[in-house]
Amino acid sequence: MDLDSFFVSVERILDPSLIGKPVIVGGVGDRGVVSSCSYEARKFGVHSAMNFKQARKLCPNGIFMPGHHKEYSRYSKMVTDIVAAEAPLFEKASIDEFYVDLTGMEKFYGCWEWSVKLRQRIIAETQLPISFGLSTNKMMAKMATNEAKPNGQFMIAPGDEQAFLDPLPVGKIPFCGEKTEKRLNEKGIKTIRQLREFSAEALYNWMGKGGVDLWNRAHGKGSVAIQPFHEPKGMSAERTFSKDNEDAEWLKKILISLTEKLGFELREEKKLARCVAIKVRYTNFETHTKQMSIEPTSNSKILLERVLHLFHEFHEPGRKVRLLGVRFSNLEEGHYQINMFEDREKDVLLYKAIDRMKSKYGKDKLMLAQNLKEEDTRNDPKADLDKVSKREAAKRKEK
Repeated sequence: MDLDSFFVSVERILDPSLIGKPVIVGGVGDRGVVSSCSYEARKFGVHSAMNFKQARKLCPNGIFMPGHHKEYSRYSKMVTDIVAAEAPLFEKASIDEFYVDLTGMEKFYGCWEWSVKLRQRIIAETQLPISFGLSTNKMMAKMATNEAKPNGQFMIAPGDEQAFLDPLPVGKIPFCGEKTEKRLNEKGIKTIRQLREFSAEALYNWMGKGGVDLWNRAHGKGSVAIQPFHEPKGMSAERTFSKDNEDAEWLKKILISLTEKLGFELREEKKLARCVAIKVRYTNFETHTKQMSIEPTSNSKILLERVLHLFHEFHEPGRKVRLLGVRFSNLEEGHYQINMFEDREKDVLLYKAIDRMKSKYGKDKLMLAQNLKEEDTRNDPKADLDKVSKREAAKRKEK
């Protein structure tokens, strides 16, 4: 089961005026990437993982937006709760994708009828479009779902796998990317049937283990193992800058902002973190991560201290940074317990008050004062001119 253009679908529930328009959700800067796009935008060649700069060229009249990730989580949980209440066994593969094992149900009810009713219930209760594909393993079910989109349902019955697969382009095989497809096409392999005519040994000699995986998929073989749904063990946030930056003080402000955001989400979800990590990507795309174990906490003050400690441990002064990220992992249920040796009552009360204000007015409406100017405007001539203009205007007003 796959929620169609999930982020866009949620945005259209929040703002119905977006219905029928080319909507593109993701990072809004030129270095941002498309997380989700409507079918109207796909007609222009826009697709997921494309950078925003290219998407703007292809679809200049598109509606570009950063999205509402808290709402995406909320709607995903709504669908998950419905699936969990109905399904005998399911796996949540991502925020918008589910595998459900219906083995044995055909004897008592009928897998197709059950799946149709589940899809109808999800649509009725959430207003989200969702497609499903029904088949004999996860790979075939995924291909059936792709056939069903948008907002449809499709079954590949036992014994019909090869008849369905053979005429399709090799690029339709899950996890066969553009480069692999091009490589196969150059060898004259354009359809799944042509791929199937090769032996597994020949493909292994040519492409290694990946070639054998392709051979298996071309023969309709796939896993039936379901990984039962479990709560996520971590949460993270990161920022890709519009311009690479080497200013340590400014980089620390970004880390503080990300940590503050995640700390609020920890407390909101009644979780405690046992591990803190930071991620740094430099101009040449060299990426480093560093983590440390901590006592279970959701106290932003403690989390900030640990994050900045990690940053100071391996930051290389003078080296320009492209991306910064923070991650909390090894999460567990619970409220923060006051440490009588380290915590002051006023600090605990302060964060409780801050959380109440963020819940009421929005988490971006209240922040630490040192983050008020954390926008990426350094080395931006226009930003410098704006500052000069503001100073000149203030002088004139004083005179």
